[in-house]
Amino acid sequence: MEKYVFSGKTEEEALENALTELSVEKNDILYEVKEQKGGLFKGKKVEVTVIKKSDVNEFIKETVMKIVTDMGFNAQIETKVRDDILNIVVHTDNNKLLIGRDGKNMNALNIVVKQIVQNEIDSYYKFNLDVGEYKLKQQKNLERMAKRVAREVAKSKVEAKLDPMNSYERRIIHNVLNDDRYVYTESTGEEPNRCVVIKVRND
Repeated sequence: MEKYVFSGKTEEEALENALTELSVEKNDILYEVKEQKGGLFKGKKVEVTVIKKSDVNEFIKETVMKIVTDMGFNAQIETKVRDDILNIVVHTDNNKLLIGRDGKNMNALNIVVKQIVQNEIDSYYKFNLDVGEYKLKQQKNLERMAKRVAREVAKSKVEAKLDPMNSYERRIIHNVLNDDRYVYTESTGEEPNRCVVIKVRND
């Protein structure tokens, strides 16, 4: 992954040099700023180290493919950037094995890739990794369940405490019911037993 270094008298000037030279917008890059102290008769100089997000995305794709194929899977990868976030879906000849029980193998793969990327660019970079659309199917199942329980709570006026979930699953529940007219959601408890409670809105 190529890193580019540009300089200027100010951060703004160094960044402008980078954007002009690379023909990109500010939203298309990651950058780190370093201020270089000048000598007695020299003014300060600012350097920015720039990485293109498109290069980071390609690096992530290649990293995922290498790990998965090294594990012995025949794989194909689909990528799509949505809301400035890279979404990766891996399709293999044995999705069930790569996903693992309750998604544990897929989550482990996700952790490994995130750490490799963080070591490479020296910062956190958000992306979504899915195998065989497991997360997408899981999300739809959770959304259907949340809406069903919400209808029951609204009708009975009795709150419902859902099974313990991880933060990703809880966020799905909160999001799908966020604008519901009749119920609202709260998280309660401590990890790993933290769960969502669906409650009736007061009139």
